[in-house]
Amino acid sequence: MNLQEAKDILYNGLWKQNPALLQLLGLCPLLAVSSTVVNGVSLGLATALVMAISSGSIAPIRSYVPNEIRIPVFILIIAVLVTVVQYLMNAYMYGLFVVLGIFIPLIVTNCIVLARVEAFASKNAALPSALDGFAMGLGLTAVLGVLGAFREIIGKGTLFSGIDLALGDWAQGWVIHVIPNYHGFLIAILPPGAFIGLGCLIAWRNWLNLRAEARRKAATVAPSDKAAVAA
Repeated sequence: MNLQEAKDILYNGLWKQNPALLQLLGLCPLLAVSSTVVNGVSLGLATALVMAISSGSIAPIRSYVPNEIRIPVFILIIAVLVTVVQYLMNAYMYGLFVVLGIFIPLIVTNCIVLARVEAFASKNAALPSALDGFAMGLGLTAVLGVLGAFREIIGKGTLFSGIDLALGDWAQGWVIHVIPNYHGFLIAILPPGAFIGLGCLIAWRNWLNLRAEARRKAATVAPSDKAAVAA
C-alpha cells in the first residue's frame, strides 16, 4: 500500500463513502447516542477501534475461512473485540459505560462493521483493511461529534457536557456554556432532533458536492470557450 492508496482510503471513509451521510448505515446508535458530543464521539471511537482491529484480523485469514461460514466467523471475531472494549470501558470509564448502555454491545450487530469486513477486509491485505476500517469508523465518529454538538448546543446550550464521565472529575471544568442561562429546547435532544440534524448534515454534504462538481465543470468549459473566442 503506497501513500496515495492510503490517502484514497482515508478520503473514502471520511467523505466520499461516509457510512453515516452516504451509506446511511448504523442509524440506530447514530440517532440514539448523539445527544451530546461526548456520548457520540465516545461510541464512535469505540466503533472505529473495533472496525480497525476486526478488519485487520480478518484480512489475513480470509483465504482459510470457507465461504459458507464466513459471516458467522466474522461476527464471532467482532463479538470478541466488542466484549474487550466493553470490559475496558466498564473498568476505566464506568460512568460513560452506564450512559451508553446497550449500544456498546450492539456494535457487534452494527451494519457498518460487518459491511466493511465483507466488502473490503475479505478481499484485501491486512494493512489496507485495518486502515479502511479505522477510516470508516472515523467518518462515523466525525458525524456523531458534529451531530452531537448541534443537538447539545440547541438542546442544552452547552458543549462537552458529561466529559467527566470519560476523563474523570478533573475534566468537569472543560464544559462550555455556549448559551448562559439557557432553559433548553427539548426536541433537539429527543429522536426527532436527531433526524432533523442528520437530514441537515446530509443536505450540507450534498450541497458541497454539487458546488464542487459545478466548479469542475466550469473549469473544464472555460478553456474551450477561450479557445473558441481566440479562433
